[in-house]
Amino acid sequence: MKYACSIIINAPIDRVVSTFDDPKRMSEWMPGLQSFELISGQQGHVGARSKLCFQMGKRRVEMIETITERNLPDVFSGTYEAKGVWNNVVNRFSVLENNMTEYITEQEFRFSGFMKLIGFLFPSAFKKQTNLYLNRFKAVVEEDEFS
Repeated sequence: MKYACSIIINAPIDRVVSTFDDPKRMSEWMPGLQSFELISGQQGHVGARSKLCFQMGKRRVEMIETITERNLPDVFSGTYEAKGVWNNVVNRFSVLENNMTEYITEQEFRFSGFMKLIGFLFPSAFKKQTNLYLNRFKAVVEEDEFS
């Protein structure tokens, strides 16, 4: 399954990217994120691997992030692996007029086991979650503008 989502953020690209690139702030726009722990490599750089732990209702989900591309402020990519799910994410940032930034995220999911059924039955749930994160991220960045 592949899809892309985008949002316009009323902030300059440097503020958008610095917020995006700060793992300590991830929980501000990712509901349920409990921890983010570097496993190997240099934080935020190609090849770095980190463990993310989420609490989603009664379910605890652990995933491994592997950074595959870092060319900020333009692009940041990585893979995210959890039980039954492989997700490749490409995040792109573009400067717009009036100190605004477009944030585009391209998602590719591959499923196995039970998650294959979930992906087949509820594909819109994944896009809905991506849009939730984008909207919360926008709110966090724009709140910083006025703080």
